[in-house]
Amino acid sequence: MTALVTDATFADEVLASDVPVLVDFWAEWCPPCHRIAPVLDELAGEYAGRARIVKINADENPAATRAYGVQSMPTLLMFRGGEVVSAMIGAHPKPRLRAQLDSAIAG
Repeated sequence: MTALVTDATFADEVLASDVPVLVDFWAEWCPPCHRIAPVLDELAGEYAGRARIVKINADENPAATRAYGVQSMPTLLMFRGGEVVSAMIGAHPKPRLRAQLDSAIAG
């Protein structure tokens, strides 16, 4: 299951993480966001211990959304060592999401 983060917890949960973190910037009104949610939940289980997958509601957490220039939903940002290492906009198939995670883990 994906964890939820907020503006208040973003630094601790994402930027200070010792494993890569895939952040799903989503919104309640976004149909593609709801379509990829079950896929992200599955991947969170598969990558437990090697990477984390978290969700942040862009409408309720404007500071992180603005800080990373998120304008479209969903936006998936991959963080490693507190820095963005890759980004994807829109809903993507599981193999593409897995490739993004694998690349971040490999470093």
